[in-house]
Amino acid sequence: MTDKPRWFQTTAIDYPNSRPHIGTAFEKVGADVQARYRRMEGFDVYFLMGNDENTVKVSKRAADLGQDTQAYCDDMARQFREVWDALDISYDTFVQTSSERHKQCCRKFIQKVYDNGHIYKGEYGGWYCEGCEEFKSDKVHGENAGNCPVHKRPLIRRAEPCWFFRLSAFQDRLLKHLKDNPEFVQPDSRRNEMIGFIEAEGLQDLNISRHGEQWGIRLPFDPEFTVYVWFDALLTYITGIGYGDDEATFRKHWPADVHFIGKDITRFHTHIWPAMLWAAGEEAPKKVFSHGFVNNNGEKMGKTLGNVVDPLEIISKSSTDAYRYYFMRECPFPSDGDYSGQRFEEVYNSELANNLGNMLSRALTLVTKNYESKLEGTANKVPDAVVNLNLAEFVATVRGHVEACRYNLALQAIVQDFLTPTNQYLESNAPWKLVKTDKDAAKKVLFNAVQSLRVASILLKPFIPKSAEAIYTSFNFPTPWAEVRYADAAELKAQPDDLRVTAELVGDKVKPLFPRIG
Repeated sequence: MTDKPRWFQTTAIDYPNSRPHIGTAFEKVGADVQARYRRMEGFDVYFLMGNDENTVKVSKRAADLGQDTQAYCDDMARQFREVWDALDISYDTFVQTSSERHKQCCRKFIQKVYDNGHIYKGEYGGWYCEGCEEFKSDKVHGENAGNCPVHKRPLIRRAEPCWFFRLSAFQDRLLKHLKDNPEFVQPDSRRNEMIGFIEAEGLQDLNISRHGEQWGIRLPFDPEFTVYVWFDALLTYITGIGYGDDEATFRKHWPADVHFIGKDITRFHTHIWPAMLWAAGEEAPKKVFSHGFVNNNGEKMGKTLGNVVDPLEIISKSSTDAYRYYFMRECPFPSDGDYSGQRFEEVYNSELANNLGNMLSRALTLVTKNYESKLEGTANKVPDAVVNLNLAEFVATVRGHVEACRYNLALQAIVQDFLTPTNQYLESNAPWKLVKTDKDAAKKVLFNAVQSLRVASILLKPFIPKSAEAIYTSFNFPTPWAEVRYADAAELKAQPDDLRVTAELVGDKVKPLFPRIG
């Protein structure tokens, strides 16, 4: 038996200066869909997440609250994981960058880059944003810098002794890598931006240290300095899989198959990160996927704007799967999307309650009441196609959308090309009427519809895992749920003669999978 193909993916490492909101969660749900899909397809998946804690803004936030910084970070990590668990994010490890293990592994990496001659001491001066924890380019801001375009606060002129990383030495190699490897940065629009930036501005050596700060990781070769937060945070992707203390595990997983990150931090991940790795003698990741943002009723979200939405608020009024479905259906992952309570309710009621949920309820109710919960007499019969499409080609299309992280297109296809026509098939054949005059004919209609539910549940498994499982396990389909793959949805298969309802009923009634809201 051959080893499973490996799949290692990460999400951005979040600042824990406040609880996660729906914009932060958008990335995590999108990444989770990919992880769940890859597991279905037989990959050995390792999914890494974490919090970026060695930042000035975090220590300031803790001080403002009168808390010890480490205690604050630990509590925020608990709160973040609480949200990710509520959203069914199937991560394998959650890294806190304030952990001693991360610090020690980080120092080993930096020492390696230093020993390889890519770090040197100098002095840095420029316009600095405390919110971004980043120096802004003088080429962009000039002598009168004004405000940070992100935080809308005045930039500060700052000069300090520092240690530089020779980023400029990797400019030619990086530009060639970006041009020769189209999949390295996705979508293409972001890759073109990264190429354009280098060609227009070039790459400047990067200040990777801070002086006079107590919180953070000390440079191994000069402990008067702490490591610049971005240089430290990016290393989470390798320290979290064993770099520095578990060589076998690190070599098993690296290089990453994909880093999922927000579009505002693409340059850190596609310019600085590959150069860092090369400087230490390591490979670059295979892909960086730069997703869009989620707006709130058409407006950009932010704490200062007072319009952030906590994911748990939405879940409490609907369900985890309803939340996952909405954001993957309505918000294109490679670009920007929008959330509104009204639109959430419309999508939920139309596509989940009325379409998918109603189809399941009808099938279960009719089979239970009219056939004693069994569809006997169907042994070795292949169900008829109820939708006018080539099922193998349709599943291949959905698969392509999922693998390209075009989740909205995958769900659109499932709903418009498969679920809606299946419901139309039920409406036109009306088995609830037909059963009164021709039970065998009604049974055949229901048998076909149940097979469509089987196909839909498999395709929806990465998106709405609990609901998809509830649909599939409502019947005793022969392939165990844990073993189904997209290939199982690509053909209509003969079913056992004892095909029956296995769903748990409340009394003699079917419990709605998606109760209407509003």
